[in-house]
Amino acid sequence: MKRFSQRIGKREVKTQIQIDNIDTDLRNSLWNVLTIFIFDEIHGYNKVYSSPFDEFFCDVWIRFLKEPIDEMPDSTDSLTRHFRARFFQWSYLDVYDFIDFITQDPEIPIDLEEFVKTVNSVLKTELSGYRFVDFQLVPIIDESQIIEVEKAIENSGTNGLIGANLHLSSALEKLSHRKNPDYRNSIKESISAVESVCQFITKDEKAELGKALRKIQNHIDIHPALLGGFKKIYGYVSDGDGIRHAILDEPNIDQEDAIYFLVSCSAFINYLIRKAQKAKIFD
Repeated sequence: MKRFSQRIGKREVKTQIQIDNIDTDLRNSLWNVLTIFIFDEIHGYNKVYSSPFDEFFCDVWIRFLKEPIDEMPDSTDSLTRHFRARFFQWSYLDVYDFIDFITQDPEIPIDLEEFVKTVNSVLKTELSGYRFVDFQLVPIIDESQIIEVEKAIENSGTNGLIGANLHLSSALEKLSHRKNPDYRNSIKESISAVESVCQFITKDEKAELGKALRKIQNHIDIHPALLGGFKKIYGYVSDGDGIRHAILDEPNIDQEDAIYFLVSCSAFINYLIRKAQKAKIFD
């Protein structure tokens, strides 16, 4: 749920998916995971070499940090302070490199499945654009996709498509709620944004998406094969057997589903707007 300060508009809800940065909340949360799984575990030992993490930290020091091994602190407290100082100065790439290195190192004496599960939970909550897949950190969304969403919001706002603009903004907000994301309704809002643009182009404000797609070729120039592809992707979400009865009845709707629909619907909207501009539908 939104916090009080967000509900009254005094503090913005986080909506930006993090691709080329790590904000304070995400950095702190990732450090907390490292603390729980690694650094808290070595505090019961005075010396690093007497802990189960001895070989792991040697690997990190030599292979990841590429520092002289005789400069590695032998006290577990000193080592923790050393890594904490580095972690909070690292770039986002260094942070992700380190976390990815952990899962690739054969000497790490932790439950890697639980570690990956916990890291992924943090990445999801804090809207990171990366996830662990098969124990490797990979992007789930790239900069070009984010630009497509931003462009759709801008295009709909500057071309008088108020309904589409509001639906896209709502889809992004519902996707981005950190405490209580609403993926099903985010998908609905993304589809509704496409529907709103199609209604505008076809001049039929009551047309549901399936009908609007069937009529749109009479107003803008779309190749029949391409339109057929769009109908297959979006056609089933309209009318009586629409999205409420198809995708949204699935029990495992998740963030990646909502991201897919937001990005793909945004790209479709940008395409439709460009075609409508060429057809001089906009004033």
